[in-house]
Amino acid sequence: MTSQRKGVRRAAARLAAVCLLAAGLVGTTPAAAGTPTSGGGPAVVPVQTTGPADRRFNLVFMGDGYTAAEMPAFRTDLERHLDTLWSIEPFASYRSYINVWAVEVPSAESGVDCDPGLTAPARDTALDMGFWGGCDPDSVQRLLTVDSRKAGALADLVPGTSRANRQVVALAHSDTYGGAGGSYATASGGNALSSLITPHEIGHSLGGLQDEYDYYARGVPGGSYEGPEPSSTHHTLLTEGQMREQRAKWWRWLGEESESGGVIGRHEGGMYSTKGVWRPSRHSLMKTLGYAFDQVEREVMVRAISAKVNLVQDHTPDTAPIGADRTVWVDTLHPVGGALSVTWKLDGRTLDTRGARTVDLRGLRVSPGTHTLTATVTDPTPFVRDPAVRASAALTRTISWTVDPSLTTVRSPEVPGFTGHTPTGSPVGSRSVVHAETTHAVDATPAVRWRLDGRPVATADRDDRDLDLRALRIAPGTHTLTARLAGTDEELGWTVDARPATAAYELSEPLRTVRRPGRPVEYVYDGAFTMRLTARDDQEGAAVSQFRVDGDGWYTYYGWPTDASAPFRFSPGGTVIDDLVYGKLGRSRAVPWDDATPDYGTHTVEYRTIDAAGNIGRARSFLVTLLEP
Repeated sequence: MTSQRKGVRRAAARLAAVCLLAAGLVGTTPAAAGTPTSGGGPAVVPVQTTGPADRRFNLVFMGDGYTAAEMPAFRTDLERHLDTLWSIEPFASYRSYINVWAVEVPSAESGVDCDPGLTAPARDTALDMGFWGGCDPDSVQRLLTVDSRKAGALADLVPGTSRANRQVVALAHSDTYGGAGGSYATASGGNALSSLITPHEIGHSLGGLQDEYDYYARGVPGGSYEGPEPSSTHHTLLTEGQMREQRAKWWRWLGEESESGGVIGRHEGGMYSTKGVWRPSRHSLMKTLGYAFDQVEREVMVRAISAKVNLVQDHTPDTAPIGADRTVWVDTLHPVGGALSVTWKLDGRTLDTRGARTVDLRGLRVSPGTHTLTATVTDPTPFVRDPAVRASAALTRTISWTVDPSLTTVRSPEVPGFTGHTPTGSPVGSRSVVHAETTHAVDATPAVRWRLDGRPVATADRDDRDLDLRALRIAPGTHTLTARLAGTDEELGWTVDARPATAAYELSEPLRTVRRPGRPVEYVYDGAFTMRLTARDDQEGAAVSQFRVDGDGWYTYYGWPTDASAPFRFSPGGTVIDDLVYGKLGRSRAVPWDDATPDYGTHTVEYRTIDAAGNIGRARSFLVTLLEP
C-alpha cells in the first residue's frame, strides 16, 4: 500500500487519495447480529458501541459485491478484520474510544469490477469497487478503489457521525489481494492478508503515516531519494547524532527495542526509495504487513485516535459562577490500557485530590471574592513521549470554573445510580481498566465499592471510577468483579478472563527431533518446512496467534499469503509471491533485492496468542536447525 504520491491524480469519481498495496468494548454486538439486510436497501448495524456516536471515533465498515444472500460472508469478513485490529496497539488500548458500525448494503451481483484482471466482466455493485484502480489499464491490479460519493452517502446514514469523527473502510467481496487508503480505506474482504491491510490503511487515513516501502512498483527498486527533509514523522535524512542534537524526529525513542523488532535507530529505505532516506525500525506495519506499529508510529496513532474524541465527557456546568458550598465533578473517557489522570487547582494551587474526579469545595474554606477552579484531564500513557503531543488537546483538556463563595447553590433531589460503565456482556481481560460512572449531586457524589470474587479491592488513589486490574495481579482463571454504588442496592458485574488463550503448533515432518533436558524441543530440517498455529480459548471470541524468530518482532499468523487455511512456510531464502518475499528463516527478507543468504544453524521460534479480552499469552518456543547442504 502507498499513500498518495505527489503529482499523481486518479479519476475524480474514485478515491481522492489512494494507497497502492505493496505488502502483502469492550462491549460489542457481534458482527453477525443486527437487523437483517433485505434486498431493498442498506441497513445500519451497530457492531461495537462504547458511547454516543457524536462523542466517539467511529469506524464505519461497508461491503461491496456481497449480494443479500452473501451478507453473512460480509459479517464474517468484518469480524475477522476487527479481531486483528483489536490485537494491535494502540487500537487495543483505545478500543473504548471507538464505535464500530456496519452499513450492510446488498449488491445486485457478486464480486467487484476487474477481479482479478482487466478482462473480467464488470459487476453491478452498490459501491462500484474495482481492482486496477477502477479498471484503469495504466494502474496496477492491487489498487482497489471505491466510489467515494456513494461510500460517503452510506456513511452519512450512521446517526451522530460526520467526516470529523469517522473513518470509512470498504470491504470488497473478493479473495484477490488488494486495497487502498486515503480519505476512505479499502481492502479485499477474503484474502489471507486482508485483515492486516485495514490497520495499515487507517495508519494512512487517520494518522497521516507514510509507506516505508523501498519501491513504488513491486519488483522494481525505488532508487535514491533526492528530496528535502521529509515532513513524515517517521522518515528522515538526519543521522542519529543530528536527531539527538536537534531534538528532531524520533530522537526520544533512539536505542529502544522496537515493538516491531530490532532496535529503533536509522534504517535505510522508505517513501518508495531504496536509498537516501531512513526510517526508525527494520520493519513495521507501514513496511511489512504482519508486524506491529513501532513506537514512533504508535505515538502518532495515539494522538490521531485521541484527537477524534474529548477526554472530558461531561462536567459540572461552567457557563456561570458557582458557589463554594458544593461539589464539582468531571466525567472522563476510560482507555482500556490505562486510566486518565485528573489534577485540580484553585487559583493555580494544586489541590490534594490524588486523581479524584470530584472535589468538595466546602472543605477548602474558600475566602471571599472570586476564584478560579480548574480540572485538567491528561492521558499519561507511556506510548507518548513528546511533551507537545501530551499537551495537545488530544491528550490534555482543562475545564475552568469561577467560584464565588457569596453564591448559594440550589439543591435538587438526585437519585443515585450508575450512568455509564464498561459493558458487562463480555469478559474483560486481566490487564484491563474497568470503569463505572455515577450520577452527581451538588452536595456529594456516590462512592463506588469494588469487589473481586467477593473480596474488597481498592482503586488507585482517590479515583474510585477506574479499577486497573493489572494492579491486582489476578491469578489465572475466571473471576467475578462487581461494582456497588455505596448506600444502594445497585451493582454491576463482570466476568474477568485471567486465563489467556493457548496456541499449539504443527510442523511438517523433520529429518529428526531432538529432546534435551532444560531446552525446547529441536527440529532438524535440510530445507523448507511448514508451521501451522492453532489458538484455543475457554471464552468466546477469536484469538490471534503470533510468532517471532530469534527475538525479532512479533508477526501475526495468517496462514499463507495465497491461502489462509494453509500453514506458513519457512525456507532458507524465502518464497517470492507477487514480487514480495515471505518466510525467510533467520534474518527477514521483504523484497527480492534484500539479502537472500541462508541463515543455516539453529533458530528459536516463539509463539503466543492475544485473545478477545486482550490477554497476551505467555510465549512458548521450539528450536529449528537448518542444515547446510
